[in-house]
Amino acid sequence: MRNKNIHLYLLVAPAALMISLLFIWPMGASLVAAFTGKQAEFSLEPMRKVFSLYSQDIVFSVVIVLVSLALLAVISVTVSAVVVLSPWQKAVRLLGLLYRLPLFIPFIVTAQMMRTFLAKNGLMNNALVATGLVTPLETVSFLGWKGIIITFVWKQFAFVTLLVAGAMAAVDPAQIQAARNLGASRIRILFTIILPQVMPTLGVALVLSTVMMLSVLSVPLMIGTGSPGMLTVDMAFRVNSYGDYPVASALGIVSWGICAVLSWFYLRYSLKEKGGQ
Repeated sequence: MRNKNIHLYLLVAPAALMISLLFIWPMGASLVAAFTGKQAEFSLEPMRKVFSLYSQDIVFSVVIVLVSLALLAVISVTVSAVVVLSPWQKAVRLLGLLYRLPLFIPFIVTAQMMRTFLAKNGLMNNALVATGLVTPLETVSFLGWKGIIITFVWKQFAFVTLLVAGAMAAVDPAQIQAARNLGASRIRILFTIILPQVMPTLGVALVLSTVMMLSVLSVPLMIGTGSPGMLTVDMAFRVNSYGDYPVASALGIVSWGICAVLSWFYLRYSLKEKGGQ
């Protein structure tokens, strides 16, 4: 029995070592740096500097993420419902091909594409001018906070929709057929039968999207137009301009806290759904 336990530990050891080296060690080092002063002593100065200099950026980052999550939830549920419930299979296959495209495009490429598309003299405005809908003087740049939201939603839309559509497809068809036999419309089937069952999957997708949006540097750096900015830009600025790793680490801890709060809400909802406390 003891030899069996040793073998099990040996099987787990490589994975545990990789997690320790690539996740726990860097995270612990950042946590220590976030509370270290200039004389290598424990200090809250990095955190004070974060909230005194970057409080607006923290609020800006939270608002960007929440708005993006709301749009992602609405769009992904709508498209997933069309894919699962629509009787027009040819349109469904075409839609399935289109919404999967962003999965294979890196964030930095997405940022460059959207910068070219959303700028005042970009592809979108040039197309509108060519069709006569607007004049060159009426064109408006969508770079800035609007562009960041559009880019995040466009990039994460495929990921969230793929998870939600898969969860919807896994719902027992007998429930949907029974509701149809009783005269329920597709909208009612979606909101009363399908959506309550896929909410845990939607929550997982949105939490993972939150982590992704708060960790991307290329999108806010290339599409943002100034202050306030996202926390990732602030972290890069502190490191590249001042070599200030304690404040950069403190900004990272704040980002982690935002993700933790959103994850806590999701976990609390999941426990309530399962009858936990």
